[in-house]
Amino acid sequence: MTTASVQASDTDSNLDTALATVASEISRTDGKASLLLAFNGAVLAGLASVADHQLPTTAKVFGAAAVLALATAAVLLLLVVRPRLHGRDRASFPYWARLDEDEIRACMNGDTRAARLRVLSVIATGKFRQLRHAVDLSLAALALLLAAAVGLV
Repeated sequence: MTTASVQASDTDSNLDTALATVASEISRTDGKASLLLAFNGAVLAGLASVADHQLPTTAKVFGAAAVLALATAAVLLLLVVRPRLHGRDRASFPYWARLDEDEIRACMNGDTRAARLRVLSVIATGKFRQLRHAVDLSLAALALLLAAAVGLV
């Protein structure tokens, strides 16, 4: 086996592994976002149950800020799980969905793994960034709720 064919084999294997890894990371972000959405929804439901109670002004202010943080986190989490269907990249199923069979075959003549890896990596990075911000907002909301609870004492 020549050095060039060994390098090509390594590249093929690395591309396949990288594609599987990035696809797995995207699935992980969707799962985490779903769990956090359920958590934030439960906290918001709990806050709604005390909304009609007479509370000190401090508790109301911190509680309102917590609701705002949780709502913003929920929006970010919904954006994490929102499908990306623009398909302008020529290496994903939304793009291929607009093609006829002959155009799809023409797209498959070359190795598209590197392009798909780039597209999936951009998607994964965006999802993780939004997930991180949502977690930060959820933690801030919990701190605000703690401050509101201290204001009740």
